[in-house]
Amino acid sequence: MVGTDGVLADGTPQIAFIGRSNVGKSSVINSLTNNKGLAKTSSFPGLTTEINVFLINDSAYFIDLPGYGYAKLSKDAREKIFQLINWYLFNLEYKQKKVVLIIDAFVGPTEPDLEMLQTLESHGKNIVVVANKIDKIKSSLYSKQFKKIREVIGPHKIIPYSAENKKGVQELIDELLK
Repeated sequence: MVGTDGVLADGTPQIAFIGRSNVGKSSVINSLTNNKGLAKTSSFPGLTTEINVFLINDSAYFIDLPGYGYAKLSKDAREKIFQLINWYLFNLEYKQKKVVLIIDAFVGPTEPDLEMLQTLESHGKNIVVVANKIDKIKSSLYSKQFKKIREVIGPHKIIPYSAENKKGVQELIDELLK
């Protein structure tokens, strides 16, 4: 459904979480709130197909957006998700305090991630990049992988993160509170 919602226009700061399907957006939200059951998670990509809004400590909304780039959805379903994401992120009626772009640290930024980053930049969004799933990178390859990620992402803040092991949680909370 696309349409205005009073909740999103009540003046409460909004922090949006966006990324490819199955990159761990909901898991990051759950690790930040220390509530495993808040945002629904699944090992199957494409579970989130609508915008989920969570009021955190009566002071901010965490906006869990559907993932982009999931090939097994029908073309119509992918288009609806694309429209929903664009409607929320680029609607002048809603202003996000921060947009958290979550990438898979193991895989590195994909073409759809870079397209999303470029679109967010062109709209002047305050972007924080979370490189999730660092627990999947062998320690011997960690520095090399992060050097590649930094080169591709550019000047944005990049937070190494593991929703699984709760690494990077405090750094991300500190960044979101700025």
